[in-house]
Amino acid sequence: MTHFQRVALVTGSARRIGAAIARHLHAHGYRVAVHAHHSSEELQSLAFDLESERPGSVLALEADLRDVAALPDLVEQTVGHFGRLDALVNNASNFFPTPFGDVLPEQWDELFAVNARAPFFLAQAAAPHLRNQRGAIVNLTDLHASQPLRDHPAYSAAKAALEMTTRSLALELAPHVRVNAIAPGAILWPEQGKSEAAKQQLMARTPLARIGTAHEIASAVRWLLDDASYVTGQTLRLDGGRTLT
Repeated sequence: MTHFQRVALVTGSARRIGAAIARHLHAHGYRVAVHAHHSSEELQSLAFDLESERPGSVLALEADLRDVAALPDLVEQTVGHFGRLDALVNNASNFFPTPFGDVLPEQWDELFAVNARAPFFLAQAAAPHLRNQRGAIVNLTDLHASQPLRDHPAYSAAKAALEMTTRSLALELAPHVRVNAIAPGAILWPEQGKSEAAKQQLMARTPLARIGTAHEIASAVRWLLDDASYVTGQTLRLDGGRTLT
């Protein structure tokens, strides 16, 4: 069985870190199901690029991960198209401030729906297929799952829930499926809302004195999927040492 038969489903993979993960896995032989909700144009462009490189290697899927009923269908479409599933990468995330005192239940629900509930139920739908292939799951959490971010209590709580989900599912799915997480620090600056002064303050608190790259995240994802054969239930803190300070 060749490496080119392996299949990965990557959520939130039209742009930024998700696109880097999809491209990196594809470059290393995976067939990929790429997913987006709003970024339809970017998703189709990514799928076109990857399909041009290797015909028959890409499936583009659109779904709102807040709709729990849509989650099993993402897995079934992937397996129906490729015939198998070896890897699930829960990369999709939503992020916005919820200053305490003014948090609405709807904001809490939205942040938990995408950051915690969707990865759990995608994993549940994918588990039988992953067991068949002795596959793996990688969840993208955040260093703020363990170190709270001011004015983002609901987001931090949701990512903390995903870290515990990672540990719980590693226990539930062993020994056939490994489940790990990556907690990035500053990788790509937000597209808006980060002043130059704030960026410099962040660098001052990062021992490696730079932001990380999307490629570094993608390489770590592939390592956890392909090479970390005795690693499960762990969160890799890919943050330039920021949690040391």
